Amino acid sequence: MGRLNAQQSAEDRGPTRRELARSLAGLLVLGTAEVSSQTHRDPQPWYRRTIRWGQTNINEVDPRHYDIAWWRQHWRRTRVQGVIINAGGIIAYYPTAHPLHYRSRFLGQRDLYGELVRAAHEDGLVVLARMDSNRAHETFYRAHPDWFAVDAQGKPYRAGDLYLTCIDGPYYEEYLPQILRELIAWAKPEGFADNSWSGLDRNQICYCPYSRARFREATGKDLPARPDWSDPRYREWIEWSYERRLAIWDRNNRVCQEAGGPDCLWIGMVGGDWVSQGARFRDLKRICERAELILLDEQGRTPSIGFQGNAELGKRMHGLLGWEKLLPESMAMYQRAPTFRKASAVPAEARMWMVAGFAGGIQPWWHHVGAYQWDRRQFHIATDLLEWHERNATYLVRREPLATVGIVYSQRTADFYGRDRAFEKVGMPYYGFIQALVRARIPYIPVHVDHIARDAARLAVLILPNVAILEPPHLEAIEAFVRNGGGLIATGDTGLCDRWGEPQEDFALAALLGIHFSGKRLGRVTSGDTWAGRDHSYLRLDPPVGPEVDGPNRPEPRSVAQLRHPVLRGLEATDAIAFGGQINVVQPVADTVVPLTYIPPFPVYPPETAWPEIDKTDIPALVLRELPEGGRCAYLAADLDRLFAMDYLPDHGLILANLVRWAARDRVPLRVEGIGLLNCELYHQPGRVILHLVNLSGTGAWRAPAHEILPVGPFRIEVELRADVQPKSAKLLVAQRDTRFERMGTWVKLDLERIYEHEVVVWE
Repeated sequence: MGRLNAQQSAEDRGPTRRELARSLAGLLVLGTAEVSSQTHRDPQPWYRRTIRWGQTNINEVDPRHYDIAWWRQHWRRTRVQGVIINAGGIIAYYPTAHPLHYRSRFLGQRDLYGELVRAAHEDGLVVLARMDSNRAHETFYRAHPDWFAVDAQGKPYRAGDLYLTCIDGPYYEEYLPQILRELIAWAKPEGFADNSWSGLDRNQICYCPYSRARFREATGKDLPARPDWSDPRYREWIEWSYERRLAIWDRNNRVCQEAGGPDCLWIGMVGGDWVSQGARFRDLKRICERAELILLDEQGRTPSIGFQGNAELGKRMHGLLGWEKLLPESMAMYQRAPTFRKASAVPAEARMWMVAGFAGGIQPWWHHVGAYQWDRRQFHIATDLLEWHERNATYLVRREPLATVGIVYSQRTADFYGRDRAFEKVGMPYYGFIQALVRARIPYIPVHVDHIARDAARLAVLILPNVAILEPPHLEAIEAFVRNGGGLIATGDTGLCDRWGEPQEDFALAALLGIHFSGKRLGRVTSGDTWAGRDHSYLRLDPPVGPEVDGPNRPEPRSVAQLRHPVLRGLEATDAIAFGGQINVVQPVADTVVPLTYIPPFPVYPPETAWPEIDKTDIPALVLRELPEGGRCAYLAADLDRLFAMDYLPDHGLILANLVRWAARDRVPLRVEGIGLLNCELYHQPGRVILHLVNLSGTGAWRAPAHEILPVGPFRIEVELRADVQPKSAKLLVAQRDTRFERMGTWVKLDLERIYEHEVVVWE
């Protein structure tokens, strides 16, 4: 292993070792005396009781004019219990003893990191020291070029003027542990938040000597020559790279706990989108299994997911982490998309992202970039929301979701089946189904494919949106669920691939679903937001509408309308709906029902040619089956789930929601009537039921930023109770008043006149 270079210019050198030792001795005594007053009130460790967070992400110039007194007032005003303070990594904000640890050019004689930690501890706040492990300056690179990531030609990977460090070399193995120990001794933070900790993504292979040696030691092979999904070495490198990130997580926590005590945690920040996190080798399931706290760096919505994506994120991560643990999320107070770090966020946009997160069990963490701001409007965005959060925290943490619908996701499917088109092939079907559930006001929980057996007992239906890779334990859990009366919805290529994403001859669930794959696909997969380049195809509904539906008549007579299947409810006046996607051609078995079939594409232009030569086929778009044991199965051959994420056509969302209600036998514990788009999240705590309603109907709700929020209502709400809930009152936490409700057996009913941003109803 390499050793730290002792050479550095005098102006960058910092204090002498004797000065550092004197300072450390004094700080060690002070640090033992500075115990948060919160500790005396709450015996839980800091990571169980610190609910609201704040972060001022320090600019390099900030040591010149950091107004600590003002920021302390802001900590109190926003009710935060913990703060994240820049310490080191790219830039050190304290007089480090390590000559290559780049100190802020404006630090002078200040110890800004130490000053802020001491101020926070005096105010009774928890402190996480912020690191950025991934990058370093050119001086460091010149001293130790072998510690940095390089491509196959030996050229270093760079991000702007900074050089990217290699996770396999002494930078991570030797240098960073020394920095962590120094920061703990210097100011005694409770733990660390680390940004960009996981190194290169899967499109950038490091060929430094350390990476080559480690991979050969682990596998006996040379590194893959390039990213190539057909190369077994590349696949093996992906699995090995996941393990390396987990090893970093474990090692950094060992270092911190050895130096700072058993509750001193190192926490690598993670993003919320499981598809993109896989590309960065962050296995969210295995990270959550070893974490006491997760720090989410997901600061705003994307157009295809919307505000409701923050609620989905909270539920999905709690499903991995546990609902007893906390899940703070960095929430940008600056303009995020497009990014302007020194401009205030649009208040409606930032607030809606926050309240959607609250609905999913996420805790607030305001985030400003820079200690001084031109645009001071940003300091007022979150104040009243955090005051509200403090008053109602009891109802917002440590609660269990009440949902009978589970939507399954698989990191391995995203990686090895989705590959370089993972969001299009795997993410969009998942989020498309979620959009349909939100529109239909059907509560759901995300279910990791490895947790099907764990979660199935409380569910009425499992949705598998293009979950192409299902291994034997998954298949056994799914079959047991359906044989015990559960509902199953599978779409697209679900169960059609081996563990490396290579297609097989037939579906692994073929016998259960009552279908067999022909090996053919019709139509095309497109990912654009317009119809250009798509097939002008349709789906036919069976049976056809009768003559009682008004419209021109053809010469051939129409029979009297026959009763349609419940999955087509709401489409009584049409024989076909728009499609334009891809369909797997399957052969259904005898005991199935096919309510939708494929109409091949025909010209869209010129109008004179826009008519079908073939207007009816026997190619199934949807196959339904009821088992003697009571389970219901649906196979959706047409990719309506992916299309709904892209096109948002109401007919597609309606069929998806109808499928869920049919497969679940209408076992859904919530009914909401009224006009408006709501995200409805239902929870249970001992003796109470909690319903969180987020208004997604406002102007700009589907295009950022939202300029204003429009109130909606009235609504009629009915909720099914757990046996331990015998409510005597119903309170509205946002309106801050009690409201009348009616008991109907195991259900309760109330009328809600108006919702602005959100409302929380508690029956207890």
